[in-house]
Amino acid sequence: MPEAQSLLGSLPDNKMRASTPPACHLVRSGRNPDVRLLSGGLPTSERSADIMTFPKEKESTTSGSPLDPAASSSGRRITRLSEIPYSHNPVMVAEITQLFSKVPPGVIVDATLGGGGHAYAILKSRPDLQLIGIDRDQTALSVSKKRLVQFEGRTSFIHDRFDNLGAILEMLGVEKIAGALFDLGVSSYQIDNPDRGFSFRKDGPLDMRMDSTQGRTAQDLVNEESEIEIARILKQYGDERFHRRISKAIIAARPILTTGELADVVLAAMPAHSKRSVGHPARRTFQAVRIAVNQELFVLRPAIAQTIQFLQLGGRCGILSYHSGEDRIIKQMLREHAGLKRQNSRYVPEIDEEFPITLLSRKGLQPSEKEIENNPRSSSARLRTFEKLLEISHG
Repeated sequence: MPEAQSLLGSLPDNKMRASTPPACHLVRSGRNPDVRLLSGGLPTSERSADIMTFPKEKESTTSGSPLDPAASSSGRRITRLSEIPYSHNPVMVAEITQLFSKVPPGVIVDATLGGGGHAYAILKSRPDLQLIGIDRDQTALSVSKKRLVQFEGRTSFIHDRFDNLGAILEMLGVEKIAGALFDLGVSSYQIDNPDRGFSFRKDGPLDMRMDSTQGRTAQDLVNEESEIEIARILKQYGDERFHRRISKAIIAARPILTTGELADVVLAAMPAHSKRSVGHPARRTFQAVRIAVNQELFVLRPAIAQTIQFLQLGGRCGILSYHSGEDRIIKQMLREHAGLKRQNSRYVPEIDEEFPITLLSRKGLQPSEKEIENNPRSSSARLRTFEKLLEISHG
């Protein structure tokens, strides 16, 4: 493997080739020409990079939802489509573009590239920024490369999980970044494509992997885990009130091979009064299984910690989340690093301590009524933002 050089004044002059990923929300959708395949150097499997030559720096001139909120409560599954286009409708794109309008020139990391909608807006608004797009989904990376082709020379595409951010930046020779964006959850394409197995509305294989090249599937989880473990997953990741009876019904119905079969099992296990509530009765179960399969909450803390470490002074980060479990972790961690979680006792002298970040908003920002009207799937989005103020030595 050729030795990776720097990006941005430090990226390799040669070109390399990459794969794909996402790990983020309910809506979104970018691929570029050929280049050299880079293999090895990154800690997790099937990691590859499509690295473009970045131009020299210029002077600076100058944002818990159900898995399928659009589903009805009828329990009826929509007829399977033969081909699903990778649609993209980035959430709170104006707020996110504004967030990065004041960062120093340099590299922005889009840790959940998806279809490249946010990346396109950021690159168009700031000619002095370069972008590293990370995603777990090969299809998303392919679409993003096509969408961002006009920014060739300013973009690099990485197929990986975003909790490997530090290893990715070190492999690329990037010491500091000007900003980072996380758009969590599952994309519209993943939900709407029955072959991916995310939706309880469309019958398909019980998969749910964001990276379909590796890892256990939802079918593996549902058919191999114990009744106690399945109940725990449903309660912890889906806030499912009837987690015990659903888990028991899943064990009794094994083997369960398709999304339609799982949705039917959940529907039959639910008490009659629960079926009258808004939304499909299986929505929380599907959300919980998806989160467990992709370890979505597990990867959040290390990713945020690495982002804070690699941000340069004045650099900013935005994190879009779509359900309470994600937002709770993000809120707690950001408050801790901003020094807002500490409780001083009157019996102990107050310690004068410095913290690396400041929150740009104490409360998470939400989409405007107009955006929600145009894109109902954005209704549960919450954007939390912060800025790097201080380097903290850990030595």
